[in-house]
Formats: sequence, C-alpha cells, structure tokens
Amino acid sequence: MNPKQKKMLYRILIAAALLVLIQLLPLTGLLALAPVPMVLLYLIPYFVVGWDVLRKAALGVKNRQPFDECFLMAVATVGAFALGEFAEGCAVILFYQIGELFQSVAVGKSRRSIAALMDIRPDYANLEQPDGSFEQVDPDEVEVGSVIVVEPGERVPIDGVILEGASTLNTAALTGESLPRDARAGDEIISGCVNISGLLRVRTTKEFGESTVSRILDLVENSSMKKARAENFITRFARVYTPAVCYSALALALLPPLVLLLLGRPAAFGDWVYRALTFLVISCPCALVISIPLSFFGGIGGASTCGILVKGSTYLEELSRTGIVVFDKTGTLTQGVFEVTGVYPAGGVDAAALLETAALAESYSKHPISQSLKKACGKELDPARVDKVEELGGYGITAQVDGRPAAVGNARLMAKLGLAVPAASQPGTLVYVAIDGAYAGYILISDVVKPTAAQAIAGLKRAGVRRTVMLTGDAEPVAKAVAAQLGIGEYRAGLLPEDKVAQVEALLDEKQPKENLAFVGDGINDAPVLSRADIGIAMGALGSDAAIEAADIVLMDDDPARIALAMDISRRTVRIVYQNIVFALAIKAACLALGALGLAGMWLAIFADVGVMVLAVLNATRALYTRDLVRRNGLDK
Repeated sequence: MNPKQKKMLYRILIAAALLVLIQLLPLTGLLALAPVPMVLLYLIPYFVVGWDVLRKAALGVKNRQPFDECFLMAVATVGAFALGEFAEGCAVILFYQIGELFQSVAVGKSRRSIAALMDIRPDYANLEQPDGSFEQVDPDEVEVGSVIVVEPGERVPIDGVILEGASTLNTAALTGESLPRDARAGDEIISGCVNISGLLRVRTTKEFGESTVSRILDLVENSSMKKARAENFITRFARVYTPAVCYSALALALLPPLVLLLLGRPAAFGDWVYRALTFLVISCPCALVISIPLSFFGGIGGASTCGILVKGSTYLEELSRTGIVVFDKTGTLTQGVFEVTGVYPAGGVDAAALLETAALAESYSKHPISQSLKKACGKELDPARVDKVEELGGYGITAQVDGRPAAVGNARLMAKLGLAVPAASQPGTLVYVAIDGAYAGYILISDVVKPTAAQAIAGLKRAGVRRTVMLTGDAEPVAKAVAAQLGIGEYRAGLLPEDKVAQVEALLDEKQPKENLAFVGDGINDAPVLSRADIGIAMGALGSDAAIEAADIVLMDDDPARIALAMDISRRTVRIVYQNIVFALAIKAACLALGALGLAGMWLAIFADVGVMVLAVLNATRALYTRDLVRRNGLDK
C-alpha cells in the first residue's frame, strides 16, 4: 500500500472501532450519566471516514457536475441522518470507503505490473572517448555510430551491433523469455536487455529515441489512450445513468406520497424518502465504472509481462473476435536467415563466376537474400566493380558488374527481360541471373522455418481461428512446402508488395459479420497491410520501425506462438468484462426493484453497491494472471 492508501485504512479502522463503541454505549449505562445526543456521537465516525466524500460531492455541485458516486453517497447518508438512521448512514459511508480502498489497491497492483516495464529505461550510457576511457552520459546525448561500453550487470541503453566481447543477455523484461541469450561480436543487440557476464563494446545503430526500449515505453504509456468499445459504452452509460437514477429517486420520494394524499390516505413521507435514499445507494455505478477499465488495464499488463505489447484496450477487445489470421512468410514464419544451398549455372558459365556476379550486383542491398549471396561468395567484394544499380520492387536488381550488364532477381524479372528460364522443383527461393542480356543460371536459397511456427498455427486453430493464410513473394513450390510443413490452410505465392494489400482486401470481403482479420508481418513492405487489416501484429525485436509503427500489437521476441497467447489473453479479458457488466446490472436491477417496493433496506443497498463492486474488482484482477495461459500455449519451457 502507498501512504495515501495506508492513511485511508487507518481512517476506516478508527471509524469502525468508534461505530462499534457507540453501538455498545447504551449497554454500559454511561449515556444516563452524561446524556449526549446520539446524532453527535455518530457524526464523529461519519466525518472521520467520510469527510472527503462530502468534499468531492460539494466540489461537483460547485463545478456543475454533480452526478457522480460521491454525490449519491452524500445525499443518501445525509438523508439517512435526517431520518434518524444514524448507524445505517455511517455504515453506508464506511463500506463505500472500504470498497474504494479495495479498488485503489487493485488498480495499483495493475499499474505496478505495467510500471515494472518502466524499469527497463536506462539511466546512462558509457560513451567511449578517443583515449579509450569512457564517460557516463545521458542516453539521449549518444549519436548514431558512437561506441558505448556495457559492463556486466548493466542494461543495454541503445540498439547497436557488438564490436568486441561475448556475453549472456537477460531479455525477460522485453520478451517475457526467461532463458538468457548468448551474444558475441557481430550480433545485433537491442536496448533494455541486461548484460549478465562479459564486457561488450557496442556501436550504436539508432538514436535513443528510436531504440527498442523507447518504443516499448511509448507504446505502454499511450496504451490507455485508445479505449475499447465496452469502456466507451460504460462512459456513455454512466453519463445518462447517474442523473436518471437521481431524478428517479427524487420522483420516488415525492410522487407516491402525493398520490396517497390525493387518495385521502397517509402520505408516509419518511418511508418513501427512506426508499429513495436506499434507491440512491443501490444505484451507484461504481462496479461498472471501476471494474471495466481495470479489466482491460489488467489484460494489457498481463500481456506486457509476456512480451506482447498492446497499443490500447480497443485492440485487445478486437483481437478476441479474430477469425482469420494472415501471415507474411519471411521473418514471420521463417527466421529470415537465408543460405545458398545450390548454384546451377547455364551451359558454359562458371559456377563461382555466377555466384560472384550475383553477390556483386546485390552488394548494396540489405535484404537477407543479398546477405546470403555475399556470405556464400566467401571473399571481400569491391564495390567499385559495380555501378548503375537499379532496384526493381518485386522483381530484383539490375546493375553493371565489371562493365557488363547483369540482372539478378526472380522469374518475373527474367520474363520482363524476355528470357526463358528452366523450371525448378526444389523447394527454396530461386535467384535467377542474366549476364550481357543472356540467361546465365540460377542460385537456390533456402530459408529456415521458425521452431515455434507450427506450434503457433496449431495454437490459433485451438483458439478458434477459422482460417490461416500465408502471403509470400516466393515461388509456388516454396510457398506450398512451407504451408504443408506448418499446417497452414491457404497460401498465396508470387506476390508483389502491392498484391498483399489486394489479397487482404479480398479476404476482408470474405470474412463473416462481427469477425476480424489479423495480419502478422515484420518488413517495411508489410506496413500498408498492417494498417489495412482489422488487427495488425508486428514482430518487434527484428521487425522494421515502419511495421512496428503501423501495427496495433507488437511481439517483442518475434515468436509467432505468442499470437495464440495474445488471443487467449484478449478473450479472457473480454469474458471478464462482460461477466462484470451482466453481474453488476442484474444485481442492481433486482435490488433497485426491491428498494423501490420497500422490500430492501440500507444493508441490502450496501451489498448492492460495495459488495458488487468488490466482487467485480476481484473478478477484474484475474486478467492480470497469465501463467495458466502461458502453460497452455507451451511457452513456459
């Protein structure tokens, strides 16, 4: 508990003790010796525990916004005192404050689960100086390309590439993955990880504001800005509901007595005012106003501890109704780690020369396929041997290599150049090469499927996803082999970047009513599709900045198996929300009817208000706990 909550607890305990003592006073005979009006005695615990409620109610009236729970409590309890129901008036305010304390502690727990992520923000960076020493500076001051030193036990402040050293990294705060990861010279390293063992020299590749840790903090801090429909419904409902019940209570206090007077019967104003006050206490919408946002807040917090960042409760709610999941292939279902597995030159062309020409033409590209070609070439390539490089999106690259025109790309590029190419039956990516305008051969490159990709597809089917679809620019044999290996129901091969948007548009037209389509991608060319889908899910650790910016949900460890976990978390959260809505409205409707008929007193009203709120908040906190869902999805290993 924080100091404010502890202070409230002390006030509740003192008021409860005073209330019990006052109840026992008539049995001691002390009142006969020193007669004191009972109202004065009961006002002591009332003001001890309830003065802030009265203050907030008065401020609401002053600001012309009176219709809130404080106003309802103030009117009900002051009215109870006016009717001589001193004990009940004190009990109402006492139990109301107990409920408020309970929900404050629950919200604090939810906030702490998300605030734990804020500990990943580094306080400093060790910037290497020209003389080899290093100086502690603010991470915001470190420029791209600078060299920083990360000592054992320190948190990596900025994204970069390891120049020297080897170590083990703790990435749990970012990815939810408990197992440490090994890192060595040449590996990329992301900010927010904790260096466990060795000293690392890192060359920064991003500014601090663009680093992984900053993006995470920004996503979490802004996640509450986008409200789910259930939250917006409760906000609109409370605006109408609270004044409606206030006027209904006023009508209940005045109209029946007036009708009785007109009929010549006793008005019994006191009974009807008591019923109206009971009606006010019962009608307080605390259970809904507090538990619904708390449920979504807990769901977002629980997801964040699993390395799943949800940009707002609206996306958490929409994810629960996903029936179609569309995947990009490279970097999403596969590792994006390409290896040359075969070189097949045309007649009269040397295999080594074919590979070298392809590697030189691709030497300026950062695409994984380009990197694999350069790696397979096995020697340092001179960029001066290449000029007039032109990248053709969805086709490949044309360039001048050693003064000779060369084209490296897919079958579409060869067709564009009017060249016939042989069909290949091997699964993998085919890179065709043309030299001097003639077909020179092809290179076979294979990608590696992620270990958890098949588990991810199975988990989505178990979660109720109706269709799984894979989109890829690879050839038909490659797409077919990967889809069959992973158990994906449908695939579309040979797509250009703009074709993916068209495919998603077509799938959106085919979806069922009230069903959502989610797209999962990682590359910069996936950003338009992520924006177009109902739910965009990006791979956060290695995904491009554009994809992460366009997505609604980010998986920080690039593990597709966490998509099914995210769906389980969203469905549990939404289920909890609707449980609370139905439970609170049903109990309140029944108690309001009993109160209006005079069959329910203040004590039942206390249960209908505070009791329902406590039960709803208890139910809402279940959204925080995800261990059983993690185990169900096999991610606890």
